[in-house]
Amino acid sequence: MIAPTADDARAARARTAGTPVRTPLVRFGADDAPADLKLENLQPIGSFKIRGASNAMALAGEGALRHGVWTASAGNMAQGVAFCARRAGIPCTVVVPETAPLAKRRAIERLGGKIVDVPVEVWIEIFKTRRHPGMEGLFVHPFSDPAVMAGNGVIALEILEDVPQPDAVLVPYGGGGLICGIASVLAELSPRTKIFACEVSTAAPLAASRRAGRPVTVPYTPSFVDGIGAPVVFDEMFELGRGLIDDVFVSTPQEIAAAVRLLAERNHVIAEGAGAAGIAALLSGKAGPGTVVCIVSGGNIDAHKLSVILEGGVP
Repeated sequence: MIAPTADDARAARARTAGTPVRTPLVRFGADDAPADLKLENLQPIGSFKIRGASNAMALAGEGALRHGVWTASAGNMAQGVAFCARRAGIPCTVVVPETAPLAKRRAIERLGGKIVDVPVEVWIEIFKTRRHPGMEGLFVHPFSDPAVMAGNGVIALEILEDVPQPDAVLVPYGGGGLICGIASVLAELSPRTKIFACEVSTAAPLAASRRAGRPVTVPYTPSFVDGIGAPVVFDEMFELGRGLIDDVFVSTPQEIAAAVRLLAERNHVIAEGAGAAGIAALLSGKAGPGTVVCIVSGGNIDAHKLSVILEGGVP
């Protein structure tokens, strides 16, 4: 797998103009944890995933899209692909795990996507094989795709336009496409910037794999932090991230729920669990001093789960 370059990200920005928006960088409202927030939850689908989806589909061209598109996603990439498919007037099918949250399911259907439910283990296997019975059209991989990562790399370009040389960037880690896209561009344009991956303790394979020096399987427990977390790190993403990621920070669901709550209270920002993973790591003090940017990757959270968090609980 080849990491995207800054020129790849620049081309992606030009290619996808008018689909993703340029998201703002705002100051985090907690005085004891200074940082800037990159608000990808403000994208048209409430997630950064629209960046990679739009770039991959634009690069594929009309011929590759004539039979429609499909993807495997817990909800956010599904929305990105469905959004772009609706604009292109083509069908979209999404294979989702049975644990996918209601808010994301409703959004997929609202955007015209057809949902196919499968067990989590079947869903994860699709990321390796890129196949599933009955699927037709172009498969848009949610993370292991240079075009998807180049689209995500636009986030790094935007950050550097607002903060020329940040000391650290905290990025939620799911499949690795977001952090590798951002980190590869920062490595080229701001090599002094540290890149930290953020996982949830109920499913933190990257931290375990880095300790082992190779991809390993870890216990997986579904939680409200549904946008990140898996039992495995995929080989090609592990190798790509090895030279780009400086460290991995793991937070508990309780810590991430507290971060969601604090974002709502201090910044009036609604983040899903994955979107607040960087804030949870920041609040632990692990990122160190200096200019820190946290990627708020998405804000698609079920209303009842958000209500529980705002009342001080953990869904």
